[in-house]
This record gives sequence, structure tokens and C-alpha cells, in this order.
Amino acid sequence: MDKEKRTEISNLGEFGLIDMISEDIKTNHSSSVKGIGDDAAVIGQGDDLRVVTTDLLLEGVHFDLSFTPLKHLGFKAVAVNVSDVAAMNAIPTQMTVGIGLSSRFSVEAVKELYEGIKLAATHYNVDIVGGDTTSSRAGLVISITAIGEVKKSAISYRSGAKVNDIICATGDLGAAFIGLQILEREKQVFLSNPNMQPDLEKYPYITGRQLKPDARMDIIHEFKEMGLVPTSMIDVSDGLASELFHICKASDVGVAIYEDKLPIDKQTFDTAVELNLDPITCVLNGGEDYELLFTINQDDFKKLEKHPDIHFIGHVTEKDNGKYLITKSDTAVELKAQGWVHF
Repeated sequence: MDKEKRTEISNLGEFGLIDMISEDIKTNHSSSVKGIGDDAAVIGQGDDLRVVTTDLLLEGVHFDLSFTPLKHLGFKAVAVNVSDVAAMNAIPTQMTVGIGLSSRFSVEAVKELYEGIKLAATHYNVDIVGGDTTSSRAGLVISITAIGEVKKSAISYRSGAKVNDIICATGDLGAAFIGLQILEREKQVFLSNPNMQPDLEKYPYITGRQLKPDARMDIIHEFKEMGLVPTSMIDVSDGLASELFHICKASDVGVAIYEDKLPIDKQTFDTAVELNLDPITCVLNGGEDYELLFTINQDDFKKLEKHPDIHFIGHVTEKDNGKYLITKSDTAVELKAQGWVHF
């Protein structure tokens, strides 16, 4: 008897798996405007659209409760969903919350988790409208679905980037990844010697960026006020390089970004060096920053030229030109997407 063929999911990776799952999925309703393939699905009729996104967070995969406060985790679980809504240039309005709990969690622990969820709901002006609770044999599981609103004329997809568009990034990048390295290092120190106290006082910014990220809804509200619609947009959850690859694939374009334009905080840079890590590699592949990566038409440059928290890091090129990082020495290095590996 022939042995049944078995293909490991790791051979496909997360995005290959998504491609396989979505290959034969067809939409049958005109209200299903956009299905699988962007930061959020888009549904609705006419000019008023809704975006819908779901994120699943699993203990031991996406978070470690040995150094993650439950209140921070609750806030982060909401923020990562709101970030996907923001990436569509939409405003979040409602969410549902599902949690799976093992027997080791007390009522007080659940209350602390929900305090963080409620704080985030207030911060982003989102209504908690339902959810589900169940038991779990594998630790804590959090699943949040966020819903947002956007006008048809204002929505941003990954697929709208055009040649000569300017590539922009908000905030700074790499901090969450470096913060995680510090938290993991101090955990190992504690495990080897429980009398040692974690040394985190020198790293407040980067550890904060890992434990309690903040979705960039402030930027989306500013876009709305100035009447600016990015030609394409995505949030930086898996690393800058990976997100650029997504935009390139969806828009059928290439990109050129510049090393000296990449935004990196001094604490991120210094700590990367301390850990013998290349700061630029951390910026390109770190992930979990939840900043916005977007492209704009050159005509919109003046609107953002003096913005203190938006950085112009490169430009969109023809697809045949490929995807490159231009170093400080003016050398073109082909980009590789080495961000978060899920399987």
C-alpha cells in the first residue's frame, strides 16, 4: 500500500498556506467587496463600506505570560486588530471578543485581562458587542474580530501602489523585536537564578513597544482631516520587508528603499548593537511594530512633507526592477522577507 503523502505546513509557510486555502474560495454576494488577501475583508453596498478583521493570539506562540501583564495583553489584543482596520484607512467601530481559558486562570485574572480590553476599547472608541468564552487545554487563547467603517472613495488596499509613488512609514521600526529579545534574555537569567531581578529599567521604550503597542489611528484621523487617501497601505506586523513584498505582489510592482531613510529609535539601535544584532536587519525583519506602511502619489507629498512622524523611505518601481535596499554606500541589495515565521 502506498504511503499517504504528507506535506509539512512549514514547507508552505503562513502566506503559502493562505494562498492554498483561498485558491478555490469564491464570493457569491455582491456585498462581499473584498475577500481574502488584504489586512481586512470589505463588505457593503454603495458608498458606505465595512471592513472586518480577525486576529488569533495563542499563549506560548504569540505571548509569554511569564513577562506579559494580563492587562497589557488585553490592550495589545485589541490594538493588533485595530491596526488592521487602520491599514484599510477605516475607522474602527465594533468588536467581538472570544477567549479560551484553562483551569489555571482565576476570575481575578480574567477580570485583569478584560480591564486591558476595555481600556483599549475606550482608547480607540470601539464598542464591545459580543463574543464567546470556552475552556482550553492549551493555555490562554484570545480571538478578536474588529469591524470598521470607511467610504468607498477613501479605502486603501494593498493593490493600489503605482510606479513612482512615494513609500512612507510611520513612527519607528524594529523596537518591538528588540524589546522581545530583552524580555526573553531577562527571563532566561531569572530561570537560571530566581534571586536575580530582571534588568529592564534601561529599556522602557523597546519593552513597552513589545508589551503594549498602539495602533496608529491618529494617522488615519489626520488623513481624513487633510483629505489624503494612500494609494496602498498595510500595517507592519510581520516586518517591513515582508509588508513591502505584500504590496509588491498585490500591486504588481517593485520597490527601492533607502537605508539612511529607515526610521529607528536610538534605544532600538543601541540595544541591537549591545545584543550583537544588525539594527537594519531588525528594522527590516523584526515585526510587531504595528506602524503603517503606505504609498502616496507624488502630488500628495506636500501634505505630509513636514509631518514629524511620517518618514519617506523609498519609491515604487517597475516590477521588473525588483525589490531593493539602497545602502548608505549606494549599493543595491536585494530585499529578502525574513519576518515572523508562523509554522
